[in-house]
Amino acid sequence: MAQNTIASVSVDLDATACYWRIHALPGAPPEEARRLVLRRCLPRFGELFAQAGIKATFFVVGQDLADDVEGARLLAQLAADGHELANHSFTHPYQLVRLPAGEIAAEIDRAHDAIGACGGAAPVGFRAPGYTVSAQVLDLLCARGYRYDSSAFPSLPYYAAKAAVMAAMRLGRRPSGSYLGHPSVVTAPLQPYRPAPGAPYRRGGLPIIELPMAVTPLLRLHVIGTSVVTFPEWLRRRMVAAALRRPFFNLELHGIDLADAAADGFPAALVARQPDLRRPLAAKAAALQRTLAEARAAGATFQTLAQAVPALEAALG
Repeated sequence: MAQNTIASVSVDLDATACYWRIHALPGAPPEEARRLVLRRCLPRFGELFAQAGIKATFFVVGQDLADDVEGARLLAQLAADGHELANHSFTHPYQLVRLPAGEIAAEIDRAHDAIGACGGAAPVGFRAPGYTVSAQVLDLLCARGYRYDSSAFPSLPYYAAKAAVMAAMRLGRRPSGSYLGHPSVVTAPLQPYRPAPGAPYRRGGLPIIELPMAVTPLLRLHVIGTSVVTFPEWLRRRMVAAALRRPFFNLELHGIDLADAAADGFPAALVARQPDLRRPLAAKAAALQRTLAEARAAGATFQTLAQAVPALEAALG
């Protein structure tokens, strides 16, 4: 049982263009597809969380707020309802960690200002595009007083699968726009920790706290939206139960986890390459509902990531 487990649910609001880059599709997504995640998927998450009686954290790409007034309005309403809006960079560059320090700072700061203006409160948390963080990114966040980063994804199976897909795409002369990141991430702690200066995936003494994504013990299988909505039910249930045995359950989702590919109008070229887009919306919503219900039945207490930080910091001493 997870009597003392804190459960946090977060949603990365990556737009269609992000997946276009991952799959190296030609050109840009159709204009009518650019805003689908905020306009079609986001309201479904609001309904899901309202039905479950929980408050979640939404990681927002700052540029999308300027590009989509209606999407910004929906996010502002979620913030007014008690959900957290956090920083997911301004333009979602997958190679954020390879940019010069000034450009990384601009990505953080421009998103910080846009999200603060939308939600009425300055963000205190950050998640790097593609989960890839660096010592330089953490130093910039610390200098700006951020309370937490939630980018570490210590899953060897996920890292290996991503590496294999990216290698195959390179061999096919269609390199992915994603970024693999340093392999040391697979050895990062599974539970919240203070990173070491110069070593984001080791324990240390930085003032910021790192909140890793949920993985199972031992095998470190990734318990994220993609696995929750696409894996067989028996495997989903066992993975969730295993992750819930830890003191902190950080369930990371993506906006497209509640996409209805046909009804929403996602481009066929993207649907052909993105497996979760080929799952029926009803099946995905049911899997997420069961996951949240199982966490509550196990005794977990739901909090936004920002709300969870004080107790997690206290546990670290």
